[in-house]
Amino acid sequence: MTVQLERGKMVGVAGDRQHPANEGRLCVKGSALHETLGERGRLKHPRVDGELVSWTAALDAVASRLETTRSEFGAGSVAAYLSGQLLTEDYYVANKLFKGFLGTPHVDTNSRLCMASAVAAYKRAFGADAVPCCYEDLECAELVVLVGSNLAWNHPVLYQRLKAAKQRNPLMRIVVIDPRVTDTCEMADLYLGIAPGSDARLFNALLSWMAITGQVDSRYLERHTSGFAEALAAAQADDVSLESVAAECGVDPERLETFYYWFASQLHVVTLYSQGINQSSSGTDKCQAIINCHLAGGKLGLPGAGPFSITGQPNAMGGREVGGLANQLAAHMDYHTPGAIDRVTRFWRTEALTPTLPDGPGLKAVELFDAIERGEIRAVWIMATNPVVSLPDAARIKRILARCPLVIVSDCMANAEVLDVADIVMPATGWAEKDGTVTNSERCISRQRGLLPPLGEARHDWAIMTAVAARLGYAEAFTYAHPSEIFDEHARLSGFENAGDGFRPFDISGLAGLTREAYDALAPTQWPVTAHAPNGTSRLFEDGRFATPDGRARLLPVRPSVPQQSLSARYPLRLNTGRVRDQWHTMTRTGRATRLMTHRAEPFVEIHPLDAETFGIVDRQLVELEGAGGCFRGRARVVTSQRPGELFAPMHWNAAFSGDAKVNTLVAPITDPISGQPESKHGAVSLKPLKTAWEATLIVADDVSFSPDLDCVYWAKIGLEHAQRWQLGGAPREADRDWLSWANANLPVGVSQWSRDDARGRLRASGFDGGRLCWWLMVGPPEALPALDWLDACFAREREATLAPFIRRRVLAGCESGAADVGAIVCSCHQVGRNAIVEAIRGGDHSVEALGARLACGTQCGSCQPELKALLEEQLTELTEPDARTQREENRHASL
Repeated sequence: MTVQLERGKMVGVAGDRQHPANEGRLCVKGSALHETLGERGRLKHPRVDGELVSWTAALDAVASRLETTRSEFGAGSVAAYLSGQLLTEDYYVANKLFKGFLGTPHVDTNSRLCMASAVAAYKRAFGADAVPCCYEDLECAELVVLVGSNLAWNHPVLYQRLKAAKQRNPLMRIVVIDPRVTDTCEMADLYLGIAPGSDARLFNALLSWMAITGQVDSRYLERHTSGFAEALAAAQADDVSLESVAAECGVDPERLETFYYWFASQLHVVTLYSQGINQSSSGTDKCQAIINCHLAGGKLGLPGAGPFSITGQPNAMGGREVGGLANQLAAHMDYHTPGAIDRVTRFWRTEALTPTLPDGPGLKAVELFDAIERGEIRAVWIMATNPVVSLPDAARIKRILARCPLVIVSDCMANAEVLDVADIVMPATGWAEKDGTVTNSERCISRQRGLLPPLGEARHDWAIMTAVAARLGYAEAFTYAHPSEIFDEHARLSGFENAGDGFRPFDISGLAGLTREAYDALAPTQWPVTAHAPNGTSRLFEDGRFATPDGRARLLPVRPSVPQQSLSARYPLRLNTGRVRDQWHTMTRTGRATRLMTHRAEPFVEIHPLDAETFGIVDRQLVELEGAGGCFRGRARVVTSQRPGELFAPMHWNAAFSGDAKVNTLVAPITDPISGQPESKHGAVSLKPLKTAWEATLIVADDVSFSPDLDCVYWAKIGLEHAQRWQLGGAPREADRDWLSWANANLPVGVSQWSRDDARGRLRASGFDGGRLCWWLMVGPPEALPALDWLDACFAREREATLAPFIRRRVLAGCESGAADVGAIVCSCHQVGRNAIVEAIRGGDHSVEALGARLACGTQCGSCQPELKALLEEQLTELTEPDARTQREENRHASL
């Protein structure tokens, strides 16, 4: 990104056209990044036991309580839980402090939740966690297979890059394999809507099909791999007929055969996979099944070919490099690698410490919190992540941490729910303040340059840990004054004794010794970076040599298994969780940006029409999901993109933004036995309408404090530009609520004006403090809401200003007389709504390009283009065939 600063404030961002990863493109989250910053909601001061304290007192408390815990209960009683939001330098210092000097192996990261299965499979197959591909491979491929990845929403920059490549090369084919019909399907030549959890079965049968039809690369297998016979035997242990596989996977046999033929007959094949594969109790095996097919066909180590895991966080890869996972040491070395513990011990000079480096792996994320519950781990330091929302059985995680004797949290946001259970809270710097490096999915190291001074008393994570290390007596090993010094040590360790047959692909020793000026000017570089390859390497394993003892890649037997969260009479529906287009993780930052809340403003559940009918649910109705760990409440979206019997709900909402909308409360803490990654895609739940007596929308000025009362069985908080919107649903016992009395009793100023429509059961009211609008209320379903832009602007009037009487009268209506209602937002970048798009289509704009020229929608990040195409299809069908809409909806899923 490039950033525009004015008077020390960030006022705009743009894509950096010189950066090879995005070439100037930004998704809507990126283009709105400056809107998520600022003082509002930031954590600014240290706290100990709920009291504001000085940094000296906070650091003293951290060091003394950690040391007391370790002395009394042993090194293993201390743990750290890290995040892919940390920079590599932060990660490095954390790993060194906890594993190297505190002597605990229990250091893990929230990256365990998104890519641990991919890591485990790469290590099994290639001998190292080494992604073999680069983004350029998407442009060189003849076939791109997307599995368990809604690229259009979750990696929109890559999606646009792939889309542009397909436009340049019409012969390129794209296959999407996913239980849901997502926006990514818009550019698919073939869609396979497989049953959840059947991925390994599908790819095992592909391996068998390649062997039966003689389309394996025997020469490549002989020269560069081992284990093919065993992998094939495991694949053929089940019925591999197209009919049997298609039936088990829930797809059409002819479409399945088409995919198999395309994959087997092309050499330049890239398989992109993400959480849909990884978040499974057999995620490692699913990744392995994909890798087996690429190795069997020799589709690896050349342009446009390879199994390509795309990560979900900005620095998940950087955390893997420094040993952020519990089963790693540092610099991609593992505990079980011969000589690795001794090598790291000598490099960090920890031989004389008691205890020294751990002699075995630590506990993975879910196991780590289980150990806290058992009392084995008594102190945990959580950095830049929100486990009480993101981990499985989230409500239980919060209870566990509430009982833990010592919880330390470093974060930049004050609304992170994990702060509720923290004993010591330390304010950390955020994006635009932090200074260091990150590594993306294609192994590209980029400098993130600090542009703004730390807000309040915030400090860099690495500096916080360095200060604690000094208090613990380790000052000589933590003398860092600048992130360039940490990076230099990290680079030197990557090359330390890194030679010979058992080479470690992660090697950035070519970047060791950089001056501070050279570090500040570091250009994007893909590792490995060595004296022999000073400019980095785009693609790995081109010579067929792998990081295994014998230099061969391994195919491994895969036996498919079903999801471990079983459906039952009580929980008959399969729940799939994931991201939405415009939000990020637990919304602590993206929830601050108004335009990021407009596309999907409330928590929701996507339901197939057949299930909606079965359970008595209509579109936009409030519903409740129940699982073994609790409940989730959101608004129904009845869509044909879901398979019958399956639901989708987003992972983002938390207690700061909604009541009972933490979807991970419903996910059982079942993990892959190899990777430790949770089975987040295969929940088992029930569904029912949420009984409410009323629904209401309350909008309050930013400086007005409001909290939903106990009679609200549903609430969601939605940020506007100048106010806060609360969407409320009341308990059945509240059917006769006297709203005017309630407003006078619960809002900071009384009712100034009101109107009632008894025929439709609606009421509108507003409250003014002098001439300033303080609140606005509408009782009725949200579908009756006017467009809120004009009303939101009324809240922006200066406190001393007086709204003219004729404007005050319009406030009740919520909009200016004659103002157009743009409808639900489709394009978040330019805030273009559905109604405006429909009007333009009916006015003659019959292409995405024409709509962009008129309204600007789809012209920035492009992630709304699939939705624009769907609107075009819908409206043009209605214009030419007025009765065809119902049939089109019924046929859409089948046609894909």
